[in-house]
Amino acid sequence: MSDRMINQFMEMVRIDSESGDEAQMMAYLLDAVAPMGGEAELDAYGNFVARFAAKGCEGKEPVLLSCHADTVLPGKGIEPVLVDGVIRSKGDTILGADDKAGIAEVLEALRVAPVYPPVEFAVSRQEEVGLLGVKNLDLTKLTAKRGFLMDNDTLETIVVGGPSYFAIDVSITGKAAHAGMEPEKGVSAIIAAAKAITALDLGRLDHESTANVGVIEGGLIRNGIPDRAKFLAECRSADHEKAVGLAEKMERIIREQVEGAGAQVEITIDNLCRAVSIPDDAPTVKIAQQALKTVGIDAKPIFITGFTDASIYNNNGIEMAVVGIGAKDEHSTEESIAVADMEKALTALVEMLRLSAQ
Repeated sequence: MSDRMINQFMEMVRIDSESGDEAQMMAYLLDAVAPMGGEAELDAYGNFVARFAAKGCEGKEPVLLSCHADTVLPGKGIEPVLVDGVIRSKGDTILGADDKAGIAEVLEALRVAPVYPPVEFAVSRQEEVGLLGVKNLDLTKLTAKRGFLMDNDTLETIVVGGPSYFAIDVSITGKAAHAGMEPEKGVSAIIAAAKAITALDLGRLDHESTANVGVIEGGLIRNGIPDRAKFLAECRSADHEKAVGLAEKMERIIREQVEGAGAQVEITIDNLCRAVSIPDDAPTVKIAQQALKTVGIDAKPIFITGFTDASIYNNNGIEMAVVGIGAKDEHSTEESIAVADMEKALTALVEMLRLSAQ
């Protein structure tokens, strides 16, 4: 049972699918579900949606299973290696277990589960760059009101909520000048950016809120006063109004500091995700906990300050719990997944389907 799943997983990670370049992976999925009896299609945005008739039961509500097809960079030319029961990349790329391990586990569960209600399987694009796929998912193609997102790393937790998230893009315009001959005639966009960044409160701000500057760019030549700089910031909080306030405060500080340095600034703020959570005792959470106990895991519900496709589903009235796939060190070239953990995830998922059919 596991050999087929592991072989398919390793086959899938060899398919390049960095965010925005998922077409080949989606075509693979269309071909993969055809012999399984699923009816599959791509929506207008290129997300994958498949439907499977109930097996071994009648009159039950459908359940949604979901994953994402894209990977972070560097995700081209992935070559998986299985050594001592652990799958890794050769070391110069990520592995792509996030989230192709989830896809492999879902496909195998649908093959081997003796019973399940009607199943809808949605695989989104561009999850890693702002949940763009699920935000553009044609929800008219889904009827399920509950389900499981297979995109948590550890099997020991079940994610029940995520934060409001604001992306803050800052572009600064100063005045160029020769750095040696007439520096006093210039206005350094880099200095203005530095003043703004150092004035911000960054890191963990409280138990439910964080802020960060993750990218900074500026200047063209060593001996020139730079007239252009930009940086990318973010803030997030489990409390939506608090996140709104953080974004507004960051904008105000950035504008004051940049203009105070004599430069001009353009700030774009995008609310990519709104805070949402489901109860710790929601039906999907209870089913996932009961299923994971069959593989010896007492999973705890948690709220995370990262964000997943589940936030969009939950904000649209589809109750989704985020369940583990067994991956480790995602978003790095050290990413790995143990065959034993994939097998546990598979066993638990088969049980989740059985319980959903009761």
